[in-house]
Amino acid sequence: MRVLMLSWEYPPKSVGGLAQHVYDLTRALVKQGVEVHLVTLAAAGAPAEEVVHGVHVYRVEPYHLSAHNFAHWATQMNIALLEKIIYLQQKMGGFALVHAHDWLVAFAARAVKHALRIPLLATIHATEYGRNYGLHTDMQRQISDIEWWLCFEAWKVICCSHYMRGEVRHVFQLPEDKVMVIPNGVDVSSFSTVSAQARREHYAAPDEKIVFYVGRLVREKGVQVLLDAAPQILRHYPQAKLVIAGRGPYEGTLRYQAEQMGIAHRIYFTGYIDDALRNSLYKWASVAVFPSLYEPFGIVALEAMAAGTPVVVSDTGGLAEIVRHGVDGLKAYTGNPSSLADMILQLLHNPQLAESLRQTAYRRVVEHFSWSQIAARTADVYRQVVEAGRRSAWYAFAERSSGFLEKVTRFWSRPAI
Repeated sequence: MRVLMLSWEYPPKSVGGLAQHVYDLTRALVKQGVEVHLVTLAAAGAPAEEVVHGVHVYRVEPYHLSAHNFAHWATQMNIALLEKIIYLQQKMGGFALVHAHDWLVAFAARAVKHALRIPLLATIHATEYGRNYGLHTDMQRQISDIEWWLCFEAWKVICCSHYMRGEVRHVFQLPEDKVMVIPNGVDVSSFSTVSAQARREHYAAPDEKIVFYVGRLVREKGVQVLLDAAPQILRHYPQAKLVIAGRGPYEGTLRYQAEQMGIAHRIYFTGYIDDALRNSLYKWASVAVFPSLYEPFGIVALEAMAAGTPVVVSDTGGLAEIVRHGVDGLKAYTGNPSSLADMILQLLHNPQLAESLRQTAYRRVVEHFSWSQIAARTADVYRQVVEAGRRSAWYAFAERSSGFLEKVTRFWSRPAI
């Protein structure tokens, strides 16, 4: 089965968790016998075309024209994607289906669906409605409209959690049988590589215990709640050190908050860190904390569990489905600094509990969140969609149209008399 996949993120271009998801999913799909052709955006230092773990990757340069807003820029990007897709269609002769990730590739995905008459499958990783707790601006409403349009055009919609399935059905009014849940996964082996240069003492004193957060610094990730919880944590456990890794538009606000609270000397903002340093910090940390206000899945929690770090998460979204309270992690009330501090302090004061949760969490990741299982389920959806498409009147029309076009092409390509 030859599949065309569209994603605006793919390593080394990484803005959020989408890039890692597409990287892991595509290489696992190849092992399931799927021929994957991924069209994505160019990234500095990355080749225009390459094969990564059997995945055919094509990177395109977006137009450098002025755009009034992000949605206009996304439209220009989609046309650049289409230029590459037309070339691939001519070169290889077609695809079984097109798989689109999020609204940023919706225009190209919809055009491919109707131009090539192949089914469209969409994965919705988050919604504009959910990210902003409603739609408050014209830009947010425009993006939400494009998300609805992508879901409407898709044969099936994949979500990564039951929470997201409910959100997508509610926001876009989708029928129950159109939306399915396939969770994210994690590659346990990828956490064995650690940084050769970094040392624990660069981030905390020998007698300090690290409370670690890694992720984008945006409001919905709830780092401000962790900072609000810090005085209570430090009052009951003075040896705690908060290490906050990542970058994002909210970083300046968070730094200012720490200064105003008088706790900046107990907080280490690392900025961007690579995977090896992230793995090292996971191993040095006593607790990994993810206090999200909105979290469609929460792959960072899986990563911490795979790295062998005890986790505390907010009881929301996909995080609430991953972590079972008191079994493989602890949950705090969403947006509640006191509850978050209580859960973190439980693990700092009770190493035996932390170790028990850590071991159970690791087993859960290995048994239920491997990419091989997730890719097998995704490949099965591909087969169902392709087979259903071929039985449909829509596909029959495409077959008739294709035969007619072949006759017209042969007629006009005859030698002149």
